[in-house]
Amino acid sequence: MLGSIQASTQDKIEVRGIISDNYDHKIVKGVKLELLGVQVATPDAFSGEFSFSAIPKEEYILTIHAPDYISKRIPFMVTDQAVNLGTIFLERDIAYEKSDNLITLTDSDLLEDEMSSITSGMLQASKDVFLNRAAFDFGQAFFRVRGYGSENGLVLINGIPMNKMINGRPQWNNWGGLNDVTRNQEFTHGLQLSDHSFGGILGVTNINTRPSGFRKGIRISSSASNRTYAGRLMATLSSGRGQNGLSYSISASRRWAEEGYIQGTLYDAYSLFGAVEYAVDTKHSFLLTTLMTPNRRGRSSAITEEVFNVMGKTYNPYWGKQNGEIRNARERKVAEPILMLNHFYSSHKLDVTTGISYQFGTDARSRMGYYNAPNPDPTYYRYLPSFYINSPIGANFVSANMAKDGFLDNPQLNWNRLYQANSTASMEGKAAYLLYDDTSEDSQLSVNSVGNYRISPWIKLDFGGTYRNLESDNYAQIKDLLGSVFHEDIDPFSNTENDVEGSLKKGDGDKFNYAYKMKSNIWDLFSQFSVTKSRWEGFVAANYSTTSYQREGLFRNQRFYDNSLGEGSKVEFFNFGTKGGFTYKFNGRHRVALEGAYIMKAPVYQNVFINPRENNEVVPDLQSEKITTVAINYYLRMPKLTGRVTGFYTRFQNTTDINFFFVDAGVGSDFVQEVVSDLDKLHMGTELGLEYQVSSSVKLSGVAAVGKYSYASDPFVTINFDTAGAEEDMINSLGTSILGVSKIKGQKLSQGPQLAYALGVEYRDPKYWWIGATTNYLGNNYAGISTITRTASFYIDPETGNPFPNATEENVQQLLQQHELDDMYLLNMVGGKSWLKGGKYISAFVSVNNIFDAVYRTGGYEQSRNGNFGQLQQDNLSGSPSFAPKYWYSYGRTYFINLAVSF
Repeated sequence: MLGSIQASTQDKIEVRGIISDNYDHKIVKGVKLELLGVQVATPDAFSGEFSFSAIPKEEYILTIHAPDYISKRIPFMVTDQAVNLGTIFLERDIAYEKSDNLITLTDSDLLEDEMSSITSGMLQASKDVFLNRAAFDFGQAFFRVRGYGSENGLVLINGIPMNKMINGRPQWNNWGGLNDVTRNQEFTHGLQLSDHSFGGILGVTNINTRPSGFRKGIRISSSASNRTYAGRLMATLSSGRGQNGLSYSISASRRWAEEGYIQGTLYDAYSLFGAVEYAVDTKHSFLLTTLMTPNRRGRSSAITEEVFNVMGKTYNPYWGKQNGEIRNARERKVAEPILMLNHFYSSHKLDVTTGISYQFGTDARSRMGYYNAPNPDPTYYRYLPSFYINSPIGANFVSANMAKDGFLDNPQLNWNRLYQANSTASMEGKAAYLLYDDTSEDSQLSVNSVGNYRISPWIKLDFGGTYRNLESDNYAQIKDLLGSVFHEDIDPFSNTENDVEGSLKKGDGDKFNYAYKMKSNIWDLFSQFSVTKSRWEGFVAANYSTTSYQREGLFRNQRFYDNSLGEGSKVEFFNFGTKGGFTYKFNGRHRVALEGAYIMKAPVYQNVFINPRENNEVVPDLQSEKITTVAINYYLRMPKLTGRVTGFYTRFQNTTDINFFFVDAGVGSDFVQEVVSDLDKLHMGTELGLEYQVSSSVKLSGVAAVGKYSYASDPFVTINFDTAGAEEDMINSLGTSILGVSKIKGQKLSQGPQLAYALGVEYRDPKYWWIGATTNYLGNNYAGISTITRTASFYIDPETGNPFPNATEENVQQLLQQHELDDMYLLNMVGGKSWLKGGKYISAFVSVNNIFDAVYRTGGYEQSRNGNFGQLQQDNLSGSPSFAPKYWYSYGRTYFINLAVSF
């Protein structure tokens, strides 16, 4: 296929060459050639030859990209004669094993659940030095690109969106362990134009599973690590495209660990993939893809500094030993297979990709339930020394020392004691303790079609639409009665029934506590128009979407008698977005791009319903989120020096957040749902990434990110009491308390480090081994703040109803000063070697992170238990508060080793 650069009135001069594998001189698949930042040619699939036309008498740099190969930049000068670049040999990039290394980080519950996933997984498809450093080095410190959450980036498989409706984030578990068949990715960063979607402000990643694009042969690999899993085996077979137009690929892997780097975090995962593609003719292809990745993992907890000082950074209170084996009370099991059918149409002017997918399965998260019994958590505040030191009646150091000794002697969950408690709690066999799953059982249908129409060699129109329908069953299910006979399904705080019309006694496998369905529908249409000239290019794009949510309660809850069972009202949002960009190319070495967008987004449904487990209540006056963003980029492409400098500004408006916790505040004490609305956030900063090729063997890199991510408004806060409906007549009362404005404007967002620097060096030997090292500094990282403690209720003494006399602004500000986390200094090293033996390609890859075993806090949050000034001040008098902020701590020195054989 030929491409062209506009030549105005000048004659065009042909430039040609051949792309070949440096090892075996075979044809390289998936090669893309760029000139002036524009794809200008694709080599012939059988000969590897390419050709294109260029403006004469100009100096150019040809950039060559191919999956699993080191990118190359070839400078050349066009005169009045044709240019023959000869055979260009590409060297396989053993460093792509980094993506395996990366997945071990993003699989961690520490990142994915508590802290929200950084977008590391999305970045493995990018050649941008800044994004790669952000993923592979900064990622271990919860760094987020531009401070954005992963819900702002869109992940597609064959054009079909994979982001979850509940929280908007991609669920990398659903294709984890299938690295060989998910490497073929197209990534567009930020607001850049994507062929597949309007996208989000963090970009679009499209994972292509077409077997015709995979390398023919068998690949077997094994890995060892001390991070989330200890071992992995993976095997992949790809047929390549046959003469009959048929191609297929199958892949399977197994990952396991009795426990990962954090104590008690078992890992047990299987991954299976199968895809068959049939090319009917040169224009039409059909693809059937199946993915199934059941996995089970033990989870870990954030801990206070008091607990860390006693137990260390790998401590995890969720597990204990039973019959000599580790048993974690907080396990997560995910099994959500994906079935997908696609049709691809390709002609000279028009490409159309159409797909339909069906995803179903369960996501279950276990936890311990206790009913009129002591809290079994060994880090419960009443079991720690600080409880006795911070007592309102005076410090008791003898009891504090006894508590410390008791904690050291029994730091883990005591399973035997739980069974004993159940055997003696009631002669009738009623459970005092039980293990249960919070389960989401989803079935989602997605239909997508996208067209790419080339109006002329320099004008292109993209358009498409997506429909998604989700039905999600959500319920608590008894997993283990721990030796008891039944569970009495009553809320222990209000003595009311959770399932009025069901059985009061629940047994193993029964649903209890709550059960409801969530129905969601999304329509999303987009269109975009782009122009590409020799000196400039530009685009405009727009999208329109409709989103609807509806809850259907399956239990009648006694506390919310009239508002819990049956269908609630449908909540609908109608939104649009627009974005545009303009790039000016001074020459082949310098270009500047300006991009901007205004986007409206419907809130995800976890921020729509105040307490969907118990009632149909919706956040009042709920609005769509509004995002305004602009970025300017300068790109440098020299023969030896390449890089990017970016400045960006983004404002999020009308965001809503819902939190759940127990609080002692000026308005009372209870389990509450806190609704934070009309919340604005500001993200602004700069990014720098430079790469310098000192010689054919040595490359240097430098990266910097300087950001300011802060709250940009004082939001409105209300709390809803869990037990408000526990009245004598058992008729529900929502029990909403309006706390008013929370004074948080200017406070820092807990979005990872806002300052990051890295210097790297890499050496590649002609004998096919390489080694690299990066030194990294990350700072300006902050713990998340409590909004309830910044409201007027914080000043109120609940016993008198009047303000605390000593709650002066100075005292309050000192007490509520935001906690800044540690600065981090990290040294990481990677290296590898490859061989070609008897037609077999063998590669070895090793990485070691945090070589000096540095200890640092990667994230955290303030607890909201002490919701009034008097309690919080009393708790902080000793310097070791019982309800201090909780933190996640870094992994120390970790390694990842991978050995692969391809033939």
